[in-house]
Amino acid sequence: MTVIEPKGPEVPAKRPRRAHAAELSAFGEPFLWAHGGALAIGIVLIIGFLVLVLWNGIATFWPRPVAVVTLEDGSLVAGEPSRTEPFRPGPELLSSLSETQRQTVAAADGWAERRLYRIGNYDLYNEDFRWIADYAVARVDYPPEMVFVERLEWGPFVGMVQALAVGGETRTAASLRPGELQSELAKAQDRWQRIRHIERSLIGAVNHEMERERLAVRRAILDHGAGSPAALAAQAAAERRMKPLEERYQALAAEARAIKDADAAVTITLADVGGRDKTMPLSQVVRIYAANDLSLIEKLGVYVSRWWEFLSEEPREANTEGGVFPAIFGTFAMTLLMVIVVAPFGVITALYLREYAKQGRLVSIVRISVNNLAGVPSIVYGVFGLGFFAYILGGSIDDLFYPERLPSPTFGTGGLLWASLTLALLTVPVVIVATEEALAAVPRSMREGSLACGASKWQTIRNIVLPRAMPGILTGLILAMARGAGEVAPLMLVGVVKLAPELPIDGYFPYVHLERSFMHLGFHIYDVGFQSRNSEAGKPMVFVTTLLLIGLVAAMNATAIVIRNRLKRKFAVGHF
Repeated sequence: MTVIEPKGPEVPAKRPRRAHAAELSAFGEPFLWAHGGALAIGIVLIIGFLVLVLWNGIATFWPRPVAVVTLEDGSLVAGEPSRTEPFRPGPELLSSLSETQRQTVAAADGWAERRLYRIGNYDLYNEDFRWIADYAVARVDYPPEMVFVERLEWGPFVGMVQALAVGGETRTAASLRPGELQSELAKAQDRWQRIRHIERSLIGAVNHEMERERLAVRRAILDHGAGSPAALAAQAAAERRMKPLEERYQALAAEARAIKDADAAVTITLADVGGRDKTMPLSQVVRIYAANDLSLIEKLGVYVSRWWEFLSEEPREANTEGGVFPAIFGTFAMTLLMVIVVAPFGVITALYLREYAKQGRLVSIVRISVNNLAGVPSIVYGVFGLGFFAYILGGSIDDLFYPERLPSPTFGTGGLLWASLTLALLTVPVVIVATEEALAAVPRSMREGSLACGASKWQTIRNIVLPRAMPGILTGLILAMARGAGEVAPLMLVGVVKLAPELPIDGYFPYVHLERSFMHLGFHIYDVGFQSRNSEAGKPMVFVTTLLLIGLVAAMNATAIVIRNRLKRKFAVGHF
């Protein structure tokens, strides 16, 4: 009798490590993990960047308290506390410290902390910010009487209200009724707005009419000669029309002077923490508030008013304060005009290459050239735009249609039109490639069915191919829009400027002035961050303008994406 012994579970033979690694490579596991890790890192970086911009941008306009710092030597410094950082005092600085301060630094292994304060009062101190080391601070207070004053010039003023003079009557801060200062400030700002309206709008309109008469006389001289009857008649007619214009100019100038005289009688006297006085017209004050005595509702009011000023007003103080409305308008107008130009050229080119051109070596060379154009540095396009569009094309337009304005160029210099055309050249390869891919994705059977029903080739393209390729075409336009809105280098050569309060649209014929220079949010960020006299003063504006540019591009892209998705649903075809 055979006895069968029970067997334990079979243990699989161990595979060699090389075989296991080869099996993983065969299934692509290492590459899958590498791709997933790279995607995760990219997402984290993008989210981190957006969070950084969002946090700093949103917090920029929140009113901060004003600290009064008493130093150990008895001097006072007042300002908004900002960031802190560690630093190592050098030998010269250590030698100037007291024994107690040197012991404090030595106890921290030679390191110390310092805090940055926005002290304002640039017209008094010739600086906006000041570092104060912690070892030099004896006491920090937040007195309720400290005010933060935003001005049209010289930046903010940090101090206390001493007196208010209205119509020859001077009242001290203690004798002012509640709300009286804000009421007088609102009246002063109304006077300033009236002066600005007279000088910019009303007198500007008169100057525009006078300039038009001068140009008409110069045009007649160029066409008929200086002593010709036609030139003399044009000059006589211009003189007759200029007389009421000059009278109107004098009347408006007198009205503006009268308002300025009344405005000069309303002044405010401020004092810094050290007792130095500063008297200025109240109309030069943009906003004034007690920084250490604000309720939550009042803080929200200051916060909202600053945002509204930022979105609706012009910049001031070398673009580090005020608003960016001209830059918002310029960015939107340039991007819209670029899309209007690039869409037909890109789509028509792609249609010809995909649907009409005979495929061969020449078409392949054209496609390679288009793909290579997408990699050309943007500054090269700026040089081309300046040379071809501004100097050659714009100069020819000036010679033909605006000779009376020469040597001052009209179209022969950078402007909104040339900037838009330059960026259209920059982004047209993206639209061409995306459109070709979208056209190729339309099934050939749909083309053949349309042709079999008797439709012509163009009818097939217009009614069958283009509607179904439109989502892909819009994808290319979205990419082009995003790139064009963020480009700065070519714009610096073909039209963007630091400050252009005149918008390309106004009430003067032809109402849309594409030859004018314009402001751009991207260039505004560069100018504030790298060209301002004080980088610390411009840093908050850099973050908030970056946030605004991202939001503007996202809004334009979201609009295009919604249209694209609707087209996708409209022409979706299901297969069962």
